[in-house]
Amino acid sequence: MPKNGFRSTAALTLTLVLLGSATASAHPHVWIQNRSDVVFNDDGKIIAIAVEWAFDKDYSAVAIEGLDANEDGFYSAGELEPLARENLTALKDYDYFVYAKLGKEKVAYGEVTEYGQIHTDDILKMYFTVPLKQPIDPTKGNFSYMIYDPSFFIAIDYPDDSAISSVGKKPINCAVELKQPPSDEETAATRQMLSEKSADWQPETEQDFGSLFAQPVTVTCKPKTAQN
Repeated sequence: MPKNGFRSTAALTLTLVLLGSATASAHPHVWIQNRSDVVFNDDGKIIAIAVEWAFDKDYSAVAIEGLDANEDGFYSAGELEPLARENLTALKDYDYFVYAKLGKEKVAYGEVTEYGQIHTDDILKMYFTVPLKQPIDPTKGNFSYMIYDPSFFIAIDYPDDSAISSVGKKPINCAVELKQPPSDEETAATRQMLSEKSADWQPETEQDFGSLFAQPVTVTCKPKTAQN
């Protein structure tokens, strides 16, 4: 099957139910509030990207249907774990929608083993940590990543600059920054085209629509001085 969205990748499988709803008449169909943290080890090297997604209420309501096994009105981590595991298994083939580079070179990942889901205030959240295959020294080149669905079937957005940070011993001469996405004017034509497509539409060739709207996160390091 073509690799162009949650429908064909089976990632976040219960999104399928939304295809018959009134809200699924144009791209995107699901909305996620995103946050991410760059994880450093004790040597100041980047070892992982930690991600947390908060899904919109419509998706959340559909996704949890039937998962309250003991029917107590609450959704425990154990009840949500099989869904999280299925989601991460499907997302693995698509780099977990986390696209990282060192300079222009793609960064390789290890297996995601830290993950889970929680449900509070009618919002379903999923969290997972994507380990880098090899630690990266951020002083050796510009490290950057974007988090997005290539098909733009799902919109993944940072609410503000506070939604990115670092964990661990980040070198004091390095900064983690959230960059602005292309302007609405620059993406207007693509947005208009996608808004007119039906929920089951797929492009004839694989397209990377999501990257047009994604916000890059960068780790840049200044040369060390006597003061730092």
